[in-house]
Amino acid sequence: MDARDIDTGLGRKVMILKGSERGGANALATHLMNDRDNDHLSMVELRGFVSDTLSGALSEAHAISKATRCKQFMFSLSLNPPKDHTATEEEFLQAADRAEQALGLDGQPRAIVIHEKEGRRHAHVVWSRIDADEMKAINLSHFKNKLRDLSRDLFLDYGWVLPDGLATYGNKSPLNFTLEEWQQAKRQGVDPREIKQAFQQAWQRSDGVIGLCNALEERGYFLAKGDRRGFVALDVEGQVYSLAKWTGLKAKDVSAKLGSPNDLPSVDDTRLRIRSKISQQMRDYIAQIKTRHCEDAEPLRLEQRTMKRAHGSERERLKKGQEQRWSSENNMRCDRLNKGLRGLFDRLSGKVKTIRSANEFEARQCAKRDQEQRDFMIKAQMKERQELQVRVQKLRSKQKQDRVLLARNISSSLRRKNVSPQPSKTMSRRFGHDLSL
Repeated sequence: MDARDIDTGLGRKVMILKGSERGGANALATHLMNDRDNDHLSMVELRGFVSDTLSGALSEAHAISKATRCKQFMFSLSLNPPKDHTATEEEFLQAADRAEQALGLDGQPRAIVIHEKEGRRHAHVVWSRIDADEMKAINLSHFKNKLRDLSRDLFLDYGWVLPDGLATYGNKSPLNFTLEEWQQAKRQGVDPREIKQAFQQAWQRSDGVIGLCNALEERGYFLAKGDRRGFVALDVEGQVYSLAKWTGLKAKDVSAKLGSPNDLPSVDDTRLRIRSKISQQMRDYIAQIKTRHCEDAEPLRLEQRTMKRAHGSERERLKKGQEQRWSSENNMRCDRLNKGLRGLFDRLSGKVKTIRSANEFEARQCAKRDQEQRDFMIKAQMKERQELQVRVQKLRSKQKQDRVLLARNISSSLRRKNVSPQPSKTMSRRFGHDLSL
């Protein structure tokens, strides 16, 4: 799955539409209803299914697909508004409707789930691709181009400044990374953008193998000869990174600049070198900064959890209040219809039709009023959550600087031959206490 994430230079981003054909009903339902990794989630729409749960609905789509040869029987689309814009349910529904028309999925069963995380609000839409009348999958040819064009239309419709990248469709951020890179970086507990920047900056600073070795080692990475991937680098934990992949280059471009990797040590030899040169003290530094970062982040995590519970309680109270009011108003509308002989006379005279029309109009107005109340509350909560996220980002930036300094000190220690590494005064002051052995 690939999508463009284009910065306008004004702190705004496009309503990004990321789509893919896929199977895996249970896995997708579990992911979309995961309330552990999201501040809030809500099921906005479940249309065209018998089941009233997402898991059951997607299982229905899977069961129907069994009558066809289609393996990727669903189309999954994520709707990501600009960073500084809190989209309403109506905006997400409109975007979903327009995507449905552009893709040729009109009237297909679909589900819409809204996620809120780290002060951002985005939506996921899932359609069944199986046409139940003809029992075949709907062909979604060129869907990436259609979604790209729709992104551009949405951008213009909402009055956001159109970025050059979206206008030409040709730009791609050098910091974009694959799912494999993301997963590898997540296992190491480091933002993958930091890793990719380290590799790209080292590559730009170097003019050959020696320069690249030095530039990478300043950042805590060590060049080696890979078993199958040519040039690779290892971090201080021994994790292997493909040089071509993390610099965003082709293997032939790497070879053109660096030549053959045969003169470099193997991955195993490099691991042995790292183990032999990194003292237990350096490992302690790594553990200490990780612990310190976790401790520094805990108050913000606690505040986020408290805010999440408070916001959830507010939403639940509003939901129950609206449900009670809706029930009371609905009963009142029903009471306007007479029963018995009077009701029969009203039907004959046409009065029933007039009352029902008035009731339907009033019900629509009440539904609109309830939606506006929900949108108002959500916008207020999102503003509060975004203010917290600003503080989270400041802490993350500071911790990134700590990691850079730590990497430089480890690299400096590794380059000292036959000298026991000692903590610098700068390191001791930064960590706040004496770390000498």
